[in-house]
Amino acid sequence: MMARAHPTLALRPYLPADASLLAEIFRASVEELTEEDYEPAQQEAWASLADDEEAFAVRLGKHLALIATLDGSPVGFISLDNPTDIGLFYVHPAAAGQGVGTMLYDAIEKLATGRGGSHLLVEASDNAIEFFQRRGFEPQQRNSIAVGDEWLSNTTMKKKLAAKGAVS
Repeated sequence: MMARAHPTLALRPYLPADASLLAEIFRASVEELTEEDYEPAQQEAWASLADDEEAFAVRLGKHLALIATLDGSPVGFISLDNPTDIGLFYVHPAAAGQGVGTMLYDAIEKLATGRGGSHLLVEASDNAIEFFQRRGFEPQQRNSIAVGDEWLSNTTMKKKLAAKGAVS
């Protein structure tokens, strides 16, 4: 058996059997990638949103959700909660910085454009604002969200999409 120099990234649709692993990715991402922007109690409240894995699975199953895999193992996911809203978007900390988020985002943007969407909206956590700004999103407003006994801040961001079939 030969080791591969470059792991293989791929996309696939969400399946209900993925819920438990995606909940783990969600929690790990919140706990390890948001510590510069959120207090431990805020992170704990946020991560707890995946504790009810049945409800988490129902949420993912209601929307278009894509999973990024690295050599066949899920390492991130994204959902398009309606034609314009990016819902859940999380990458496992071990895969952060390896192009997983970019691959997931690019696929969702293409799908939204292909479905005739004129824009995309996202409620970006403080640690994700720069990622979205690099992709042409502009801040619209700051938000405070109650999660359990904690308040978390995020920013509504919007990007206008090119018309379907338009040349960039």
